[in-house]
Amino acid sequence: MKDWQGKTYWLVGASDGLGAALAHQLSRTGAEVILSARSEDKLTELAKALPGRARVRVLDVTDEADVAAAAQEIGPIDGLVYLAGAYWPFGAKDWQAGHAVTMADVNFTGLLRVLGQVVPQMVARDEGHIVITSSLTAYRGLPGSIGYTASKAATMSLAECMHADLRKTGVQVQVINPGFIKTQLTDKNDFKMPFLMEPKDAARRVYEHMNGDSFKLDFPYGFSLLFRLGRFLPDWLYYRFFS
Repeated sequence: MKDWQGKTYWLVGASDGLGAALAHQLSRTGAEVILSARSEDKLTELAKALPGRARVRVLDVTDEADVAAAAQEIGPIDGLVYLAGAYWPFGAKDWQAGHAVTMADVNFTGLLRVLGQVVPQMVARDEGHIVITSSLTAYRGLPGSIGYTASKAATMSLAECMHADLRKTGVQVQVINPGFIKTQLTDKNDFKMPFLMEPKDAARRVYEHMNGDSFKLDFPYGFSLLFRLGRFLPDWLYYRFFS
């Protein structure tokens, strides 16, 4: 178990769902949490509900200047958890250009902007903890998921590259690949979502992972096997089942 007492963790994408639930989980351990997202009202309400110290910094991860200013205001941190996400379900036959670009910009490019401010400082100190949220969908292409799946595949690849570079340093990199979590994003889906998790349950799994040394967490375990094993199927067989 890590010693969370007195540590400062910046949660980007903390206003709802997994982010808000994880804020509660970390706050109970004695860590100070810095809550960021676009909704000031939700963040303020969350900060008031937490048992420990919390700060609010409204943030638009698509705005380079805002990200840089936020990092400057917040100062040195012990850990970063990137949970910001955008999602609209549609496929290539119903291409929605604006939504596709927004998903790429929030889910992946926004992550790069935040990491660009955080990683150099952690590397210079040889100390820090970075947790990146990807998805089980990142393992292979899926129908009806233009924008989201591609952006999550990019986040997973980025996390893997960072882990390869930093695993022998004092900067720990972890990636989480959850399945369906009940949030305002999954509420947009009009199909059955197997193994749908409550945010509190997902946050507990993420917290347990953050306490350990392993790099990657895929969950729920049984559901994740479908996606991980799908990587090894030949194209003709994979797309017969998944498209």
